[in-house]
Parts: sequence; C-alpha cells; structure tokens
Amino acid sequence: MNIKHDIYLISDSTGETIDRIFLALKAQFKNFQYNNHQFSFTRTENQIEKILELAKKQKEPIILYTIVDDNLAKYLEEKSKKINIPCFSVLGDLISNFSKLLKQKASHIPSGQHTLEEHYKRIEAIQFTMNHDDGNLIQDLEKSDIILLGVSRTSKTPTSIYLANRGYKTSNIPLINENSIPDFLKDKPKLKCVVGLTIETDRLIDVRKNRMTALKEEHETGYTNIEKIELEIKNAKEAFKKYQWPIIDVTRKSVEEIAASIIKIYEIKIKNV
Repeated sequence: MNIKHDIYLISDSTGETIDRIFLALKAQFKNFQYNNHQFSFTRTENQIEKILELAKKQKEPIILYTIVDDNLAKYLEEKSKKINIPCFSVLGDLISNFSKLLKQKASHIPSGQHTLEEHYKRIEAIQFTMNHDDGNLIQDLEKSDIILLGVSRTSKTPTSIYLANRGYKTSNIPLINENSIPDFLKDKPKLKCVVGLTIETDRLIDVRKNRMTALKEEHETGYTNIEKIELEIKNAKEAFKKYQWPIIDVTRKSVEEIAASIIKIYEIKIKNV
C-alpha cells in the first residue's frame, strides 16, 4: 500500500508558479497519493514557524517552496531539517528527490517533463533578472542571456521582466554616457546579446515629468531639462553605434513589441555564434 504524503506548497507570492510546477511534477508518478496544503504570501519567520507546526503533525510531510528572500529560504530549510521534514526549493532536482522519497522511478512523461523544465527556466530567469535590475551585480553580466542598455525611463525594467517571464536571463544597465558602460562590455562587445534602447526627446521629457509627479517630488533640473536629455540620448546612441549594438526606439512601442524585437535579435545572435 502506498503512503499518502502531505505536500506543503509554500510561496512568498500568489503560489501560482509552485502550484503549476507541482502539477507537472506529480504527473511523473503514477502511484502518488497526497494531500495538498498551500500557503501563499509567506514572508516572515513567524509564518514559517506556524506552517512547520502543522507539518510536523503529519506522518509523511514534504515541503516545496518558492521564496526569493535567501535568508528566509535558508531559515525554512534549516528549521525543516531540524524536525526531519524533506524540504526542496522548486529550483532543485525535484524529480530525482521525489523518486527517492516515493521509492519509485519517474515515468518521464515528455509533456510533464517539458512543463517542469520550462517552469524551472522561467523561475531562474525571473530571479536572475530581479537581481540584475538597474545596473546591479554587473560582475555577473556574463551569465546574462540578454543585456539592455538605455537612459533612464526607456522601459528597461518592464522589458527585462517581460523577457524573464519568457525564460531569458536579462540584465539592464542605466546609461548616462560611455563611462556608464561596464568594462566587460567594452572589452567584449560582441560576446553577449546587447541591445540599446532609445526614445524620442519629447516623449522622454513627458515620461520623466510624469514619473516625478507620481513620486510627488519636485522636477530635478537635469532629469527633465531638454538640453541635458538631448545630450543623454545623443551620447547613448553614439555609444551603441561605437560598439555596434542593435538599437530599438521604444517611443511608440509597447513592452510586448520591444521584447519581441529583442528576442528576434537574440535568436539571430545565437544562430551566428
């Protein structure tokens, strides 16, 4: 007789992603009986403690989680280990781990495996992209699939997030002048898929003014000054041309359209490598 496991799905957001991953995972095992316990928006140690109090009352609990905060994820893993509850990040090797726990081989259903791998790729890309937003962690640029450069308010962040949801690890870097470009890109401008984003001056002025109004801050002279904005855009275009990076004008494009153009550039780049 197969053991019925209590599966605890813990997420720091809506839980939609981990729920879909578990659906793909369970498709790999024919004789898998379980009770599902889902916990969304788990963001504190106190919440973790309450969940573990429930889990340790079960005979065969298993914890799967998606938690972006490294410290909170580590806390969950350490606490679970102390009370001998198997605990896995969905980025881990779930199929092999479940094979051991359930004492049966995975069926390796192609569709299920494909779905699971796609979710892994997407989650990794989202975490990578969030960590590499706005010029952060430039020492890891080499790990990017796509690198976006552009002056402030050229849709770099929303485009990066959209690309991440498509599975592309994306870094974005704010550009003021050529000195803003990391040395890695200057030294090896053709190594990665780098795309420059530009915008018309009038549109950028409007976007920046709206941004300042939304933040309830006074307009910074340099941030919304037409002469300085024109110089920013000019310097950015010159840098893109110097390093022969493709340029996309985002003035009248939606994020979806911008991303579609970038993906085409990426695919051409990959084919020519």
